[in-house]
Amino acid sequence: MEKQYETIREHVASVLGQSGSHGMDHVERVTRLCRQIGEEEGADMAILIPAALLHDIARPAEKAHGIPHEEEGARIAEQYLGSIGYDRTRIPAIAGAIRTHRFRSKERPATREAKILSDADKLDAMGASGIARTFMRAAEHGGDIDDAIAHFHDKLLKLGGLMYTVSGRKIAGRRHAFLVSFLEAIEDEKKGLR
Repeated sequence: MEKQYETIREHVASVLGQSGSHGMDHVERVTRLCRQIGEEEGADMAILIPAALLHDIARPAEKAHGIPHEEEGARIAEQYLGSIGYDRTRIPAIAGAIRTHRFRSKERPATREAKILSDADKLDAMGASGIARTFMRAAEHGGDIDDAIAHFHDKLLKLGGLMYTVSGRKIAGRRHAFLVSFLEAIEDEKKGLR
């Protein structure tokens, strides 16, 4: 399995590039979180790890054409995994996890693996990595510090209450506390209080 995971990882890296708020570095962190949570929650790793690696494969298509990346990503994953001879019995569950991973997904995750992927993706938007990604995202969209701070209020501060797994909730508690502390500090600095 690990050899197939590496093949998938290399393919995703060739599509996404190494960095950016949704680059390969994000995918690697989400995959590590999935491994950690998946082991604690008794997940089928042959579903979870490919789903984690492929969850943002359609980000470039979304940027170029406005196609929701979770829907297009599920389609791409099914096609790609079939082309490399991946276990066909697991491909529908992998696609389902990708389809429902997003904060804004229309569908909610139904399987253990889909819930773990959703949690891991949200967790990477929290804590220190989440803060860094938020400022990267603001810059990628031509925004500034105020735009990044608005994103904290619009999305990041809500994520801790949206975890599906016990393991995800534990990690989210720590990361949410860090977000709140950072946000208080930056807002105080903007007011000249620090």
